[in-house]
Formats: sequence, C-alpha cells, structure tokens
Amino acid sequence: MAVITSTDTDFFNHLGNNDKVVVKYYADWCGSCRLFAPKYKRVSNEEENENVVFLEVDAEKNPEARKKANVDNLPYLAVFEKGELVDGSPSSKEEYLRSLIEKIK
Repeated sequence: MAVITSTDTDFFNHLGNNDKVVVKYYADWCGSCRLFAPKYKRVSNEEENENVVFLEVDAEKNPEARKKANVDNLPYLAVFEKGELVDGSPSSKEEYLRSLIEKIK
C-alpha cells in the first residue's frame, strides 16, 4: 500500500476509517527522517502489511496530529488501532517499525 501524506484536516478521518494505522511523523529539515523514508515506504509495500494503512505527517505543520501521539522528537513512529494510540517512540530503525506493526496484527 502506498504511503499517504496526511494533514490535520484528514488525519482523524484516517484513524476513524481504518482499524490499523502506522504513522511516521517527520519534518523537512530532519536528516534522519529523509534517510528513513525509503525504508518506511518499502515496509508499507510488503504483502503482509496490506491491511495496515501507512501515513506520514509533517509534525511541524500539523499540531493536532502530532498531539494525538505525544510526538516529542523526530522521526517519530506510532501505531493506532481503531483510532487509539497503541504505542509510539522516536526512532528511525526498521526493526522498531516492524515491532510496532506486530502490536496491531
């Protein structure tokens, strides 16, 4: 599944309309965020993740989406199940992303 760029305008709709959502919070100036982007996209396209929605949110431009996951550093990864935050933490590690996905499978 393609990574969907989300904003405060549609973020809560994505959470409400999808049972399993992974969110990558980033900022344009964040080097680690840019380096992590291809890994995030690759994981989102894996067949075993076809029932998971992958969002990316510019944390600087979308304060309401950022507050929903208590983002305090970037990049920040979070998983939501049925609209509720399950877990999240600052990370740019593919292994951590995979461990988050396992929590909502």
